[in-house]
Amino acid sequence: MRVTKESLIRIAKETTQERVYNDPEIIAAYLTGSLLNAEPMLGGTADIDIVFVYKNLPAKTREFVKLTPDFHLDISRRTKDEFKSPRELRADPWLGYEMYAPVLLYEREKFFDFVQASLRAGFDFEQPPLMLQRCRKLLSHGRGIWMDISELDHPAGPKEIKKYMKALFHAVNAVAEISGPPIQERRLLLEFPARAEAVQRTGMVAGAYGLLGANNVDAEKIKGWVSDWKSAFGLATAHSNVDMRIHPARLNYYEKAIKAMLEGDTPVAALWPLVHTWTMCAEVLENDHYQFWESAMKELGLLGAGFEERVQGLDHFIDEIEILLEQIASENGVTE
Repeated sequence: MRVTKESLIRIAKETTQERVYNDPEIIAAYLTGSLLNAEPMLGGTADIDIVFVYKNLPAKTREFVKLTPDFHLDISRRTKDEFKSPRELRADPWLGYEMYAPVLLYEREKFFDFVQASLRAGFDFEQPPLMLQRCRKLLSHGRGIWMDISELDHPAGPKEIKKYMKALFHAVNAVAEISGPPIQERRLLLEFPARAEAVQRTGMVAGAYGLLGANNVDAEKIKGWVSDWKSAFGLATAHSNVDMRIHPARLNYYEKAIKAMLEGDTPVAALWPLVHTWTMCAEVLENDHYQFWESAMKELGLLGAGFEERVQGLDHFIDEIEILLEQIASENGVTE
């Protein structure tokens, strides 16, 4: 089956028509995510990110729907109230960019035009004052999570490593958003080098890799983990309390992306989606499958004595980003 960007967008439109027809609560729908890029596929896979805006938020706020083994719908649900304040929207590091240039699929109340016009008012969305607000929000979130894990009174496990990676994710994106939208999870380390270069901080790339333990492994070692990771993913999807991103429809989405990066120019970039999803799986794993994950994390320095060292390194990484943002603010005359 030949799948193109155009055919995936057509599926998005057809899905929207069907959902809108059956649900009068939907007032708007738009396409966001990787399908807005010139090359949306990674490892021959992609998801279709559709956001439905509701009058009142339904109980289920996110849904994955398998289309083929390599393609699935990623449906998010928001309420109209989330878009009430244009001022807050422009300073939101995620929703601001999500609404800045999506593809409109449906609207019932001229919702989209009003929100987007407010968002783009004055052409200042990408200018330093608002850009710095968004970056600082991301970094503040990362710092808050770091504080939560900086003085543990027990050995780190999957929950703590998941928090650590979330803090690192926000810190990396605080740099990325200086020159563009935030980077999503599969492509985080793949796209970060270009973003770091854009702000003349190429050294931060090695810093981010080091915080994930990339200095301890090579491509062959990571390849050797893929089979255990895949088994863990399959087992974890059977658990009702696993993170919802560990979904059967997303196995190829992650696996083929990981393998594509391992065969590419920057194989270490595969560490992010592999470690991130494996750690979410580990929260519900037992016995040998947990031990396989545990062994890999120890090699990366993310468990045992190495975890404390990684957390200290994250502290310095966040400090470095704070200094960068302060420098940009000073150069552009931006005050708090």
